[in-house]
Amino acid sequence: MQLSKRLESVSSLVTPGFRVADIGTDHGYIPLWLIRQGVIPGAIAMDIHKGPLQRAKENIRAYELEEKIETRLSDGLGELRPGEADCVVIAGMGGSLVIKILKEGAEVLRTVRELVLQPQSDMEKVRRFLQKEEYRITSEKMILEDGKFYPMMRAEHGRMKELSEIEALYGPCLLKEKNVCLKQFLEREQQTFENVRRSLAESKTTRAKERLLEIEEKIEQIKRAKEKMR
Repeated sequence: MQLSKRLESVSSLVTPGFRVADIGTDHGYIPLWLIRQGVIPGAIAMDIHKGPLQRAKENIRAYELEEKIETRLSDGLGELRPGEADCVVIAGMGGSLVIKILKEGAEVLRTVRELVLQPQSDMEKVRRFLQKEEYRITSEKMILEDGKFYPMMRAEHGRMKELSEIEALYGPCLLKEKNVCLKQFLEREQQTFENVRRSLAESKTTRAKERLLEIEEKIEQIKRAKEKMR
């Protein structure tokens, strides 16, 4: 089977040998790929919707992996029991939903050794939440696929140093490693915001002036991030 670049990158953050719970599994691609590659011994594929879970079951059956991948209808981590998984994967959801799932599953997460997260939005909020809940980000990746940038991370229990504004926005590991994809992202974001700034500068409305201040702050943040990566 062939994974998308995004899902393959997410999968690569899972520690070999760990048992995985894939939350919002959809077609079950991540656990299927990990087991077929010999990375993990078993997995639980979980989804809140019956349709995607049925598709996952069909794919698991097609690869004759029913003994290694269990499927469960579950709202977030609701049906995961303590000690069943070493790694929880949550990929392709909005950042606010990721945080909600982690909050509601706090009890069972005490027995989980790592989180692999790929939020589609609100990365700053997710990173701040992890810090507040005493997780430390141990690895980050960022990829470009079909014109979209996807940041992702692995986190473990433990305290990390206070994140700066720029680290929370763009990722402490990505900045430290001078990630090439992050550099591309920052360049594109800066160009976009500068175009918006030029158009707003011609407007005299109060809202335009307020928006202009927001855009200028964004451009300044991007410049500081780029400076940090030099």
